Amino acid sequence: MTLTFEADPAVDQALTDGILALWTDVSNAGGAVGFVPPVTSEEIRPSLIQHFANMAKGTQRLVVGRGEDGEVAATAFISFNSHRLMTHWVWLYTVMVHPRHQGKGYGRDLMAAVEHTARTAPGFEAIEAIRLGVRGGTGVDGFYAKAGYKEVGRVPGAIRVAPGDDRDDITMVLPLA
Repeated sequence: MTLTFEADPAVDQALTDGILALWTDVSNAGGAVGFVPPVTSEEIRPSLIQHFANMAKGTQRLVVGRGEDGEVAATAFISFNSHRLMTHWVWLYTVMVHPRHQGKGYGRDLMAAVEHTARTAPGFEAIEAIRLGVRGGTGVDGFYAKAGYKEVGRVPGAIRVAPGDDRDDITMVLPLA
């Protein structure tokens, strides 16, 4: 199976339900996407609604990957900067591939789709870099490094997963220019 990627899909109930299910499954499998397991889709829903609100305002874009059955299997949200001195780069948030699809190259495909969107989609003409934050201790920084991202900063212990379990907040950047 291969994934089909789409930027800026129409937001409907199927997309909403698909992203909620994906985000819940990724979180409960230990994925570093803003929650600590166990978590329910209802706990995640306000965060997804905020992403959708930002999309409606034009400050955020979505890249979604779907399987042959149309099921949401991967996502990444691209956020524009509102600060006038930082409009030349974007943030990448909530990068997810469903746990049952991991190890198949879909994460690499998702990152290529994000980079393609940032290089070619309308509204991205002035974007020179993609920046993302990574939770230390997960090993995912190695994945992003293989996708061309470079570590440019680290704040030790900035993320508290649980009492006594603090992780580094790692900043990585992919230059586009």
